[in-house]
Formats: sequence, structure tokens, C-alpha cells
Amino acid sequence: MKQNICAEIFSIGTELLLGEITDTNSTYLSQRLRDLGIFVYRKNTVGDNVNRLTQALKEALTRVDIVILSGGLGPTDDDVTREAVCEVLDETPTVDPELFTELKEKFTQRNRSMPAGNTKQAWLIPSAKALKNPIGTAPGWFAQKGGKTIIALPGPPSEMTKMWTEQTEKLLPITNTSLYHITIHTSGIGESDLCEKIQAFTRLDSPGIGTYARKTGVDVRIAAAAQSTAEAKQIVQPVLDEIRIILAPWIYGYDNETLASAIMKLCTAHNLTFSAVESVTGGFLTEQISACPGISCCFKGGITAYSDDSHAIMGIDPSMFNGPLSKETAQEMAKAAKKIFKTDFAVATTGVEETAMVAVAGLNDTTTSVVNWPGDREMIRNRVSRTALQLLFETIKETTRSRLQNQSDNSRGSS
Repeated sequence: MKQNICAEIFSIGTELLLGEITDTNSTYLSQRLRDLGIFVYRKNTVGDNVNRLTQALKEALTRVDIVILSGGLGPTDDDVTREAVCEVLDETPTVDPELFTELKEKFTQRNRSMPAGNTKQAWLIPSAKALKNPIGTAPGWFAQKGGKTIIALPGPPSEMTKMWTEQTEKLLPITNTSLYHITIHTSGIGESDLCEKIQAFTRLDSPGIGTYARKTGVDVRIAAAAQSTAEAKQIVQPVLDEIRIILAPWIYGYDNETLASAIMKLCTAHNLTFSAVESVTGGFLTEQISACPGISCCFKGGITAYSDDSHAIMGIDPSMFNGPLSKETAQEMAKAAKKIFKTDFAVATTGVEETAMVAVAGLNDTTTSVVNWPGDREMIRNRVSRTALQLLFETIKETTRSRLQNQSDNSRGSS
């Protein structure tokens, strides 16, 4: 068992540097290493240049115990990960007979002859163990030398994740460090304001606390390391309890929860339903809602209403959309959706250019919110949808809180 094992992650490919594809591999690997108690010190992106990659690898090995590379294992001349690893470890590759046979069989199964260039995908060096690739043609390497570990994985995410979970993790050293972390999701409060409210905790060495502004709001991550997960959780729990109290008005969930899943949880617990109608968000709001598994139990449907005809079908006077943007317009849309779908709540979005209006029709009244924020179309759709979900969540939460309070009062009165 080793304490404080450190790693660096390399994403290989000029296409990454040019912004042609998004690097999801390093995010996945960071999360997996975190859960294993291995600390990630750096993430690097290097193009298809063997000299630059070799130099970067040499530097990384002076800092950390494990270096993980994804990409650059293809058959072409610009796939240089193997060459760089060979140079760093001062070893000469040879064609491994077993890998070569398996590679040829893959091409035969596809009724193709294997190009000569693919032979290098069967290379192996003395210090490396081959990692089989059941999906693609590029095996990985797990190399250990001089107390250091270099792991080379394929670039395609489906190949990389399967190779990692089924083979690579089992080969990694076991640490005596366990990490525990929890992420608090908030909405309706800016990062600066949030940080001011919890600044007494953000200066702590342990647990470590970080705040992150997301499209969905501001997240607060609380994490600690200890010899066991239970010990790490004991470090986190008292601080988590205090921060929960401070941020209670803005918290909607934890870890993998979303605003939509938080709404579903509330509705399910209190047997409530909701619907949506949108214009300025153009279906994006409904997309965010329907992405939540199981939400059909309480979400009864949505309407994208752009034209006068669609407004008329909903029973809304089209002339309401000809004048200045007003809260009455959004309110009428929400009320119409609530009536059409026969739901307890309905949320509506409407707007022009950089100004939008959100409304939620509830059990007794209708609440509105204005969104004034510059940006391109996608940014506006995101922000308005987030505001709509936030307002819907807050309205349902307040309604259920009031209902429970009334039930409690009635119970005390009858007794």
C-alpha cells in the first residue's frame, strides 16, 4: 500500500488542440482516479508530435508516479504515443505474435486485409503488459519501470472506458488514502454572494471546499481524504451540515441530481403534476425536463408555441404577443398549459431578443420572473430554461411547505 499516489493525464491529438473534438476522456479518468484515492496533479493536451510528447512525458515522470495517455495509438505516422513511450523508457518495440494474430483476425472477421501500417498496433516493449481492445484495433500498454507507471489507452471514448474499467483499474496500486466528497447544487445565487456566505469554511485545510459556476447554477464541492471512506466522511459531515443551513434557500440537490430530478422528487412525494409551454426557449426547456429518467410520472407534456395560430389553439389572444413584453403574456401562457394538460402547475417562457419572461401557474396564483441577460441564442435558451426550472422548483417547494404547515396547524387545532 502506498500513500498519496499522484498522476498526470495526457490527451493526445492535434485535433484536440485545434478544438475539432471535445476531450471527455480526461474528465472520465480524473473522476475514476479520484474515486481510487489517486491524486491528479495535472491534465495536459499534446499534439501529434513525437518530440514534444516525449519531452512532456519526461517532465511529468519527475513529478508523479503514474502517467496516463489517451489517444495516438492508431496505425498512421501521426499516431506517435508508442514511439514517445519507447523513447522515454529507452526500450525498443517488437511485434508481439499474439497481438499480431489477434489483429489480423479482426480484419479477417470484417472481410478486409490488414494494411501494413497496422502492424505497429501489435508492438510491445519489455516493460509493458498489453491491454486488449475488444472494440477497436488498438491495444493499450501498461508499462512499469523504475517505480513509475505509464498507461497508454486508445482515444475513442468507448474503447478507452471499457479498457479502463475491465483491465486497467485492476493493475493500479492500492492506496491507503480514501476520498469522500459531496457536491451541493444551488440556483438563484451568484458565486460571489455564495462565497461570502460560506467564507468561514472555504479557508479550511480539511475538508477542502471549492465553488464552481455552472450553467445550472453554482456548485459547492466538499471533499476530504483519510485512511478510510468512513473517516473522510466524518471530516466532511459537520461542515456539510452547517453549509446546508446557510445555503438552504438556494439548494436544490446533491451530486447527480438536477433541477428536473429535484422537481420530480417533490411532485412524486406530494402527488403533483406539471406541464410546460415555451416560445423563446424553442423546446429546450422540455428537452431538459424530459432528460430526467422517470419524470413522465409527473410531467404531462409541453408545447412549443411560436406562431399566432399556436397561441390561438391554446386559447390565448394572439394580440397579446404584438405589444411590449409583459408578465401578463407569460401568465396567460402558463394558465393555458395548466388547463390543457390538467396539471397542478405549469411553466411558461416567452421573450424577445435579450429579454425574457418566465411564469409559473400554481395551485392558487401565478408567479413571474424576468430574465435580462445578453448572449447568443444558445446562452439565452440555457439561462431562460434554468430560470424556468428554478422558479418552478421554488413554487412547488413553497406550495408543499405551506400545505404541510397547514396540515400541522389543523392537526394541533383538532387535538
